[in-house]
Amino acid sequence: MNDLQARLDARTKELHAMRHVQNGTPVVLGGALVVPAGLLRQLRGEGPTLSAADAAARQRIEQLAMQAVMKAEAAKGHRVVDVSAEKCGWDVSSYPPPVNGVQPDPRHIEVKGRVKGATTITVTRNEILYAVNQGKKFVLAIVFVDPDDTTTAPHYLLNPFQREPDWGAASVNYSIADLLKRAEGNS
Repeated sequence: MNDLQARLDARTKELHAMRHVQNGTPVVLGGALVVPAGLLRQLRGEGPTLSAADAAARQRIEQLAMQAVMKAEAAKGHRVVDVSAEKCGWDVSSYPPPVNGVQPDPRHIEVKGRVKGATTITVTRNEILYAVNQGKKFVLAIVFVDPDDTTTAPHYLLNPFQREPDWGAASVNYSIADLLKRAEGNS
């Protein structure tokens, strides 16, 4: 019991001493000034550019990329269907022509349009799950869009993802350079 009383007395003295503690003047060790890139371009007199942060520009880029993929698939003789509004986990279903009277499996293509020079793409958890579950049927198509709205030919990745994302991940960012190393060009 004496031990408990001694500990209580010591703690009480500490608390009484802390009543007289006063904060000193804060010392700033560093600082940062954040200037939006768009503001810098505007101040330099540069024209408007495609910005990944601009929702209208993102939508336009996505639409141009979709058109590029659909045009490339149609040029192969495939029947192409835009299913992006159906939220099924991919954007385009591409049906190849029958071979020896047998209809091959459709290609489920997730289209990622990016401003030329972008370094990453974001893929949703849902898109990755569909890719993993569909195996060879799922194709990731990356299309670059110039500021003048011209597009590159699609870069196709078959089996783009090896595993499901972590449970708590809503989306995953991938390095475009790493993905393009595995791309099959215009297959």
